[in-house]
Amino acid sequence: MLKLRHCPSDLEYDGDSQMNANARITISCNDRVGLVSDISGRIFDIGANLGPTYFALEDGTAKFETSCELPDGCPVSECATALNALSLENADIKVEEIAAIPALTTAPGATHMIECSGIDQPGLIARLSEIFIEYNANIVRLAASSTDEKDARIYTTRFAVAIAPERASNCLATLANTAGSMRLVFKFDEL
Repeated sequence: MLKLRHCPSDLEYDGDSQMNANARITISCNDRVGLVSDISGRIFDIGANLGPTYFALEDGTAKFETSCELPDGCPVSECATALNALSLENADIKVEEIAAIPALTTAPGATHMIECSGIDQPGLIARLSEIFIEYNANIVRLAASSTDEKDARIYTTRFAVAIAPERASNCLATLANTAGSMRLVFKFDEL
């Protein structure tokens, strides 16, 4: 259990909680040696996982921006308070909530809910979605997310698909075989 050093409410982060990209942090301030280290260290200390991150000096002002994954127990207000406690000159710090990808549980018009999960790899969605073309199946909704589990980034893709009844068993068998060859866990439910 890691005790957060900088989060005002002394939240605890166990390192195994599922996280979703849920915050955008933008900071502009005077530049100084160690700035990126201090900002990224504080974000790490509150248990956040950095997503796409950008840093640049623009007209003498340092600009840091990231989308990150805050742990469930740390609201954006506490993240902002922790960042505001840093020694930054002329700082403008914004921490805002961003919408997480909605869970895919129902989809009008879909006949099957399909889920594939495993270690992230290039072309995963493209390869799986090509199978639907072969069986004239239509993707009604799609949701994809990733989580850190042990030493790997696990990518989960959920497809809500309309498959003609006479093609469903062959389509599902092909998906299962392809998922297996990609070392993915495959499951489905009929709706």
